[in-house]
Amino acid sequence: MLPDLNDPLSRQRFEAAIARADSVTDADPVRRAAKVRKLVGPELATEALAQSELRRRAGDKFGIEADRLYFTSAGLEQSTRHELADHRAGRFARAGLAGVLDLCCGIGADLLAFARAGLAVAAVERDPETAAIARANLAGAGARISAGSAEDSNWRQAESVFIDPARRGAGGRTFDPGAYSPGIEFVTAVIENARFAAAKLGPGLDHTLIPTGVEAEWVSYRGGVKELVFWSAGFTERGVHRRASVFSNPTAEAVQLTDADLAEPAIGPVGAYLYEPDGAVIRAGLVQHAAAVISGWRLDDHLAYLSSDRPAETVLARGYRVLDVLPYSVKRLRNELLRRGVGIVEIKKRGVDVDPARLRKELKPHGPNSMTVLLARVGDRHLAILADPVVTGRASA
Repeated sequence: MLPDLNDPLSRQRFEAAIARADSVTDADPVRRAAKVRKLVGPELATEALAQSELRRRAGDKFGIEADRLYFTSAGLEQSTRHELADHRAGRFARAGLAGVLDLCCGIGADLLAFARAGLAVAAVERDPETAAIARANLAGAGARISAGSAEDSNWRQAESVFIDPARRGAGGRTFDPGAYSPGIEFVTAVIENARFAAAKLGPGLDHTLIPTGVEAEWVSYRGGVKELVFWSAGFTERGVHRRASVFSNPTAEAVQLTDADLAEPAIGPVGAYLYEPDGAVIRAGLVQHAAAVISGWRLDDHLAYLSSDRPAETVLARGYRVLDVLPYSVKRLRNELLRRGVGIVEIKKRGVDVDPARLRKELKPHGPNSMTVLLARVGDRHLAILADPVVTGRASA
């Protein structure tokens, strides 16, 4: 069990133990643990070693701030990257809000972002030990953090509310909204009844569970869709029901696309360039809107591939320069790759029932060159599109 992190002397002693653990670099974990026990005593060694490892892992999400924070394994896994948390907190700040109540604060990652944005923060956390960690992480920020259930809190009296329900069961991470804690019904009640409220959820949530009158924002970071955020009526903009926010790197602001932006409904053939929209764009149902960004068109109403006759620099879609378009067959594709001396092949697919790993073995690529093969079902045709990635295609907005 962690020591009392809210007692200055206990915290100082624990920090010294973590520093000692950091200083021991033996590659053998058993020997390392034995050495740390001799340095700090058995009562602190286990937790000091655990925090040392968690801080190392947290560096990717929290940057240099990870070195002063405290974590649990589950809390770190579910916590928000600082870029995404700041992005969300900024929207609270721009709404002119002075304070926020976090109903499931965990280790306090989002609370830290709200505090950085200048909001007064208060929170509720069901697990008492995790609540104590959040208090330690928010020390000096004037945060009021209590242990208790979100359902029993006074959220209706709060100026604004944020909720990130636990999405872990006994077997680990769960994708079943019925297993969220608090449940999806409570989350929906908060979003529908609080004027200023936001909820962070799993990005794969069924669209039928999106409440009427809210904005649904899918957020991606460096190509991976990380979260879905519900925004209540107080935050919504006229005509916006769906939004994609795409972070291409840790230092860039999010590039955004909404259903209020221009949409391009055109359908056309494979042109000189092919584009695969970012996952957040696809999940938000904004593929046609992305087509307008690249001055292009869709290949098929049911396919998330776009095309254009000129290159476009956007982080909203990954671009490829088309080299050839073939009717798809394993034999023909194998012969074409052999002719081009392709030994490294990236296989992507949409609308085609193909196992890329198995297909790669069947193609038997050999040679000094590399290539991307995009398999697509366009109408009744199965196509193999040979292409090279456009390196600058995700470089800027």
